[in-house]
Amino acid sequence: MNKSAYAAAGVDIEAGDRAVELMKASVARTHRPEVLGGLGGFAGFFDASALKGYAHPVLATSTDGVGTKVAIAQALDRHDTIGSDLVGMLVDDLVVTGAEPLFVTDYIACGKVVPERIAAIVSGIADACVAAGCSLVGGETAEHPGLLGPDEYDVAGATTGVVERDGILGAHRVEVGDAVVAMASSGLHSNGYSLVRRVLLEQAGWSLDRHVDELGRTLGEELLEPTKVYALDVLALIREVQCHALSHITGGGLANNLARVIPGGMQARLSRSSWTPPAIFTLVQETGGISGADLEATLNMGVGMVVVLPQEQADAALRVLAGRGVAGWVLGEIVTADGPGSALLT
Repeated sequence: MNKSAYAAAGVDIEAGDRAVELMKASVARTHRPEVLGGLGGFAGFFDASALKGYAHPVLATSTDGVGTKVAIAQALDRHDTIGSDLVGMLVDDLVVTGAEPLFVTDYIACGKVVPERIAAIVSGIADACVAAGCSLVGGETAEHPGLLGPDEYDVAGATTGVVERDGILGAHRVEVGDAVVAMASSGLHSNGYSLVRRVLLEQAGWSLDRHVDELGRTLGEELLEPTKVYALDVLALIREVQCHALSHITGGGLANNLARVIPGGMQARLSRSSWTPPAIFTLVQETGGISGADLEATLNMGVGMVVVLPQEQADAALRVLAGRGVAGWVLGEIVTADGPGSALLT
């Protein structure tokens, strides 16, 4: 099929080429010294000799997307923040194992390539990669006319990192008596948007430009708030205090995600009185008539990341976090319990 026929079918190769040109500068500023080459090849290169300083390097990988939060970006026609949501979902799933994120690749599927829009998405991805200390080494932009509308798109990606084998964190390190320390989220992050959109936009009929007094800004501004990227903060915490396990609080809520790093015979006992969830969570619950248990099983409730560590290390951890501008508090402790590992809000 020749170029003009392909364009008639809805795929604009020239627009794709323009998008690549527009994103080159954004991608280049993420590059660590280990990155070889630039955009345009069939694969990205990362110099693995950089791992020779490890005694027993183990590669870690994670893949994810942003979910229906992209619908908010599309409705507001603002696309430079959704990349932070993508990278946050990727690198912060990785870093909880103790791994340092090395590089990211992305995938953007759209109904029509609008070069400026694609460049804005990639610029946001690049900003977040810089914030996470990793490189954007490549990706793919795919035009799917007939499958997606001209203004519709979805984003996904993958990341790879490295950790010393004896430095891997997780349930195998957790002990009875450990403290559980929370790190504040920047809002909803990138999970639960199907529920939030149904409650506030469909059922309540609110518009995204509606100013909400409880939020101190418009609903759209609140819903598009970028996901906090914790990677460098977590790596600093791991270097400076003894960490046993970490949990990235994403889809499924606080207790369900934390339970993934609690061993059998133990429970993370968490105190609801230790923090006040931001207004957006109360707003969704009251507007939708949703039970507290249902809400907590869906949204992060203002907790974006959790670290489990020895009780005597809790104050030091809070000092490290405060020094990096991350709000933190003691959320609970690890206790003995029957059955599989679990977490309980009390």
